[in-house]
Amino acid sequence: MFLIAGLGNPGDKYFATRHNAGFLALDYMAQKYDITVKSAKHKSLLGEGRIAGERVVLLKPQTFMNLSGEAVRSASDWYKIPVENIIVIYDDIDLEVGALRIRPKGSAGGHNGMKSIISHLGSQDFPRFRIGVGSKPQGGDLCNHVLGTIPKAEQEVMFKVFERTSDAVEEYIRNGIDSSMNKYNGKAE
Repeated sequence: MFLIAGLGNPGDKYFATRHNAGFLALDYMAQKYDITVKSAKHKSLLGEGRIAGERVVLLKPQTFMNLSGEAVRSASDWYKIPVENIIVIYDDIDLEVGALRIRPKGSAGGHNGMKSIISHLGSQDFPRFRIGVGSKPQGGDLCNHVLGTIPKAEQEVMFKVFERTSDAVEEYIRNGIDSSMNKYNGKAE
């Protein structure tokens, strides 16, 4: 069984923002695999289903980004999911728009949602799928950048990276992290 957590902030105000790339990728996955994500449990919206024949829980923490670890820990404890089967999908300002970077483990890299998850799990040994949202403009404000709506000019490439992320997660479930990294790390074409 796998727990797939897409990170973001709840509410209409944040719906189509760069910081909600994890939510948006999870929404794409839920639609693709016909998994309804609306059950309110574990400080999250979640849905259960199957991907590549394996049971999965799709999780959208409703704690706001900086407290994502509370929701991920609650769900992983309830379902008894080992840390290596927890997949986290989130935005990354250090990657160009539309890029996907998959790693088997690592630090939070300055991402507050990941800091919270690492702290609550007591481990950083879980796979992460980072979606590039681009860096803030020169002299711009980081908060305004990540909480800004995805511009129309970037929407098509972002949709492609959500599709790519879904495929990469399925590949990971089927064939492991190395296969997923080899096939899907890079920019969505």
